[in-house]
Amino acid sequence: MKDLKYLAAYMTPLFCVIGITKMELWLFLTPFMIFIIVPLLEMWMPSLKKNLDEQQRASKIKNKFFDVILWLNVPIIYGILIYGLYTYANFELETYETVGLVLSLGIVAGSNGINVAHELGHRQDTWERYLGKLLLLPSLYMHFYIEHNYCHHLKAATPEDPATARYNENLYAFWLRSVTSQYTSAWHTQLKLNKTHNRNFFSFKNDMLWYTVIQISYLLCVGLFFSWDTAIITIAVGTIGFTLLEIINYLEHYGLRRNKKKSGRYEIVREKHSWNSNHALGRILLYELTRHSDHHYRASKKYQVLDYHTDSPQLPYGYPTMMIIATIPPLWFSTVNKHVPQEMVELAEI
Repeated sequence: MKDLKYLAAYMTPLFCVIGITKMELWLFLTPFMIFIIVPLLEMWMPSLKKNLDEQQRASKIKNKFFDVILWLNVPIIYGILIYGLYTYANFELETYETVGLVLSLGIVAGSNGINVAHELGHRQDTWERYLGKLLLLPSLYMHFYIEHNYCHHLKAATPEDPATARYNENLYAFWLRSVTSQYTSAWHTQLKLNKTHNRNFFSFKNDMLWYTVIQISYLLCVGLFFSWDTAIITIAVGTIGFTLLEIINYLEHYGLRRNKKKSGRYEIVREKHSWNSNHALGRILLYELTRHSDHHYRASKKYQVLDYHTDSPQLPYGYPTMMIIATIPPLWFSTVNKHVPQEMVELAEI
């Protein structure tokens, strides 16, 4: 029965559906619950540090329940997206209602879209990786698959990684650098793969080209089926979705650095190179993304068996709370800088 706790991750799309159905201020139900109520609840909920034993681990890996609840996010995400866009195209919404709709759909696209896509993107089965890419589409961030899997896991906690926030770098400077650099890095990686495998630019296996075609086609379909104003709203929803991803990227490696050896290579990625959070509610809502240190240590591990490591730096609050704090740079620096390991601060200053 304890495993059913992960069904709570469906609360985010449920709040969104309630908001769209009831309209008016109800359209702000999703951001209100996720970024006000959840942080307040996390203040008194426990921080769970216990790891599974080998028998529990083996049982959870075999249990398909943990996979199915991820797969179901695909019809859920697209069903809610269609419902929201249909509502915008066919009803007269006040400006504040449009803002609430965009925020709500964007939060769903980020939490149940990109977050689940991240998990599925590391799977061995090709069809699961395709599901992951489908979940990146509403946020117009399909290049994340290439950048994350081919670059981020190799370069995390180094100056070469666009998705690693530097010590004393504020969220807004990071967002601009990360969004632009990840996209160009994904293209650089794709062109390098094309050259390695002797493919031309218009090859069927040029994923970045296909991502571009698919995303443009997606927006055109929305424009033609609903309206061009709705297509603009779709872009706004995608922007909120990938912005939530970038805020989480900011949290996950802020100020952490791997040491560079005399050979010019960086030390291997270890548990100490990612921030962790064991706050129960954030762990559940984000499918254990908050145990990020173990994910980087062994990227192939499924979310339900990720471990807590004592030598991982710990965020003082859960992810939803830390995301709010990150939007206020002075508060972020005063809250987090004192928790950055001193040796990494010294590396950042070199």
